[in-house]
Amino acid sequence: MHELSIADSVVQIVSRHAGGRRVERVELSVGHLRQVVPSALDFAFELLVAGTSLEGADLVIHHVPAAGRCRSCGGETTFADFPLQCSHCGSFDLELLAGEELLVEALELAEERGAPASGDDGRTGDAAARGDQAAARGRAESSVLEEQLITSN
Repeated sequence: MHELSIADSVVQIVSRHAGGRRVERVELSVGHLRQVVPSALDFAFELLVAGTSLEGADLVIHHVPAAGRCRSCGGETTFADFPLQCSHCGSFDLELLAGEELLVEALELAEERGAPASGDDGRTGDAAARGDQAAARGRAESSVLEEQLITSN
């Protein structure tokens, strides 16, 4: 059951990004070729988050179908089953375009008490720009962590 190790990686990534704040929702993109059983992943996630800031968080799994481009005829195909084969010419010489994803796409964190409402923090000019730059760095860091999830499983 590789879903347990995947769930463990997800919990570690989310915990780092949440920084101790309560997590309300976690969104994952899982490619068809990862052969993840959604109910097993959800079960493993629930086991691992018990007693943590992630307890009670909704795990939303977006299924990404397998798709590819045929190197023989150039046709694009969405694959429903194995073997992966071009639906246009029958060739097995394919370039995968989608279906191997395993990404933490988004988090929804509980708003901290006493924090200003979004857009109502009184920042202007340089302070607002610095905040936007920090948000961009956070998105870049998220991409790096998503790669770690992919390569570790």
